[in-house]
Amino acid sequence: MIKPLEDNVLVKMMEEEDTTKSGIILSTTKEKSQIAKVIAVGPGKVVDKELEKMSVKEGDKVLLSKYSGTEVKYENEDYIIVRQSDILAIVE
Repeated sequence: MIKPLEDNVLVKMMEEEDTTKSGIILSTTKEKSQIAKVIAVGPGKVVDKELEKMSVKEGDKVLLSKYSGTEVKYENEDYIIVRQSDILAIVE
């Protein structure tokens, strides 16, 4: 298992739907998704001798800034490690 340090977050990119609910196939030319699922969260970063609380938790669906993070392959699965500041929003 990968356990992030400081304010790092381990995420797995979510696949976008290729068809609508009614079965219509969407265009095959699409950009890389920016939505990911949080797999693990670091403890937070120490700022002014105090631990800064993390804003996301395991299981959250988040929106990432483009081209952020470091791609990691672990046990044949693809993940990305990003800093908490690269997470733009929690998707509800």
